[in-house]
Amino acid sequence: MMFRASPVEGLAWVTGASSGIGRAVAIELARRGYTVAATARRAALLDELAASEPLIHAFPGDLTEPDETASLVGAIEAAHGPIALAFLNAAVYFPAERKTFNAALAWRTFEINVGGVINSLGPVLAAMTSRGKGQIAITSSLAGYGGIPGSLAYGSTKAALIYMAEALKLTYEDAGLRVQIVNPGFVRTPMTDHNTSFSMPFIIDAEAAARIICDGFERGGFEIAFPRRLAYMFKAARLLPYPLFFRLMDRATRRART
Repeated sequence: MMFRASPVEGLAWVTGASSGIGRAVAIELARRGYTVAATARRAALLDELAASEPLIHAFPGDLTEPDETASLVGAIEAAHGPIALAFLNAAVYFPAERKTFNAALAWRTFEINVGGVINSLGPVLAAMTSRGKGQIAITSSLAGYGGIPGSLAYGSTKAALIYMAEALKLTYEDAGLRVQIVNPGFVRTPMTDHNTSFSMPFIIDAEAAARIICDGFERGGFEIAFPRRLAYMFKAARLLPYPLFFRLMDRATRRART
């Protein structure tokens, strides 16, 4: 059987933990008994989080720097023991990409959303494979299922992470590692707070999302997608022939582009 993390097996590492889903998941994991190493670039917000919960420890860092990330993972394990569960969640979305294509902005999105995961995977996979057990969950998005106007860079990174998680599962499950992909719909976070151009169906609070995600960690299936109605709609749309898919997406997103 593939490994399923628990607090007795080691700690949880949560990236992108200074706000939104990452912060809520760090708190929920601590509530469930985990010692949590919380990472983000905004050290002051991490310190506030750690001060609010004794099981959460702040480990600020820039995941776009591979050497810094490797040192960070080493420091976490030296201080608190083995990472049993790694929730790789750090991500950005730049609203400016809804207005016009900007190559620098697109590359920066990939650097953080995909590069940060790759840099985190290096030391985490090395540590977990040497122990023969570990659980890794990567945050993608329902936006990764198919093209959405105004989300060229963000959606592309999320599609890349879905593929990455699928490949990791097939590659590392025989080594005792469990790999999961987390595909949320709309979650009320600082990332969605600035959206005024289109409606966000079935939006839920970050705390509710965290409970769903942590329940998914405990169940152990590959994909944690929510809300289910929206996930099913996205999955069904992806199965359509391209002419129908484009017509549907054009109609569904027209308000966001006018």
